Amino acid sequence: MIHIYLDAMGGDDAPNCTIQGALEALRNDPELEVTLGGPIGEIEPLLKECDDVRSRIHLDDAPEVITNHDAPVMAIRQKKNSAQVRGMLMLKENAVDGFVSAGSTGATLAGGMFRLGRIDGVERPALAPLLPNGKGFFCLIDCGANVDCLPQYLPQFGVMGAAYLRCVQNMENPRVGLVNIGAETEKGNALAKAAYPLMEQAPFHFIGNVEGRDITADVADVVVCDGFSGNLILKFMEGVAGTLMGIIKKEMMADTRGKIAGLIAKPAFRRVKKTMDYTEVGGAPLLGVKGVVVKAHGSSNAHAIACAIRQAALMKRRGLVDAIEKEITKQLKED
Repeated sequence: MIHIYLDAMGGDDAPNCTIQGALEALRNDPELEVTLGGPIGEIEPLLKECDDVRSRIHLDDAPEVITNHDAPVMAIRQKKNSAQVRGMLMLKENAVDGFVSAGSTGATLAGGMFRLGRIDGVERPALAPLLPNGKGFFCLIDCGANVDCLPQYLPQFGVMGAAYLRCVQNMENPRVGLVNIGAETEKGNALAKAAYPLMEQAPFHFIGNVEGRDITADVADVVVCDGFSGNLILKFMEGVAGTLMGIIKKEMMADTRGKIAGLIAKPAFRRVKKTMDYTEVGGAPLLGVKGVVVKAHGSSNAHAIACAIRQAALMKRRGLVDAIEKEITKQLKED
């Protein structure tokens, strides 16, 4: 059995959405257990129609809730009876195998850093979502955990991202690229220029710089950048995808011919939407901490929560934390 702790109060539509996501995950995986963390008085009434999986659901009374308005580090220190703190501590004590939250990103990062701790040798943990590129998915690391980075952080991001794809996605030799404004070695800001030679020496398949227009062109499997740039890339991709789908829908409904064409093409559009939906692969794993942590999108629906739980279970089953620890040790020896 794999046991995942879910922050039931995390996310825009919690706890209804998170609990429905947990039920979906449990029904799809008979080898899964879930602990729901949050105020029991709000959680229990939502578990009335789940007799088929109720024996694999555990409740952890966490009456304090960390919101997006709380200062993350202060909240982790003061709200010790919140799901984000209790879940991290249970993970540290091996009482559960993974932690999932769609709540405050800052609190999840702070909990990972201060309650779980970093893997030995890791300078900074990083968020690493899988994003669609039309042919599959690429790993973007970091997407917001480290807004300001030192050059030596970026090769470690590449090591962790490559280990993630090898271990969880069964990718044999991931291509690692560095986000830059040009493909030439001498291009970029001070961070990119200083990081480039370190990336060349790192123990992964480095393919050089990746320009913004090539990020989704399947030139690299791991796209490395500082958290500031990564968060911009992530949110820009979300915005463009939403805008394009809105434009297509508007034009299809503009006249009779468009409506007929839209009706005929509806199955194709549905497949495209599914292909471009990053939530199908779960959330953003927090790589570099001593445990399996997945940060789901704050606006996640029930299916996205289920995918994030499934992702955390897969990371545990494939031994991702041990794999990253092994690769970081290898990098430090080579340095």
